[in-house]
Amino acid sequence: MSGTDTPDQGWRPAFRSWRAHRPFLGGLLLTLGGGWILLTEKASLAVIIHVGMQGVAGYLLPAVMVLCGLLTLFSPSQRLFYSVVGILCSLGSWVTSNLGGFFVGLILGAVGSCMIFGWLPDQEPRSERRRRKREAKTTTEPLQQQS
Repeated sequence: MSGTDTPDQGWRPAFRSWRAHRPFLGGLLLTLGGGWILLTEKASLAVIIHVGMQGVAGYLLPAVMVLCGLLTLFSPSQRLFYSVVGILCSLGSWVTSNLGGFFVGLILGAVGSCMIFGWLPDQEPRSERRRRKREAKTTTEPLQQQS
């Protein structure tokens, strides 16, 4: 073992560092929203084919939602495209899939897509920003009191 190798620390720290570099919660919500809509669909394949394109869209849109959520988790560099497609599929599921999985899947997909769209990869943690603001405030207060 060379000096540069690090010992195996387990799966939790590895998962935590993997999760920190992607919009994890947004991708998870988008995937869960699509899965919920797919679970609320209760039509058989014969009925779907008989209904036509509207029936196929009822299964296609939530499947695309699940796909976009998973692709966001495993390819976060394309997150903006996946979030736009995800929100369009979420909103389209309102018409095609039992009111978007009785609004639960619609809300999960819309919130997840918005979280994916708003995620910034290189942003420092909020606690660091607060600490920096506090330090800047305390260093400028004595200067303001002297003048």
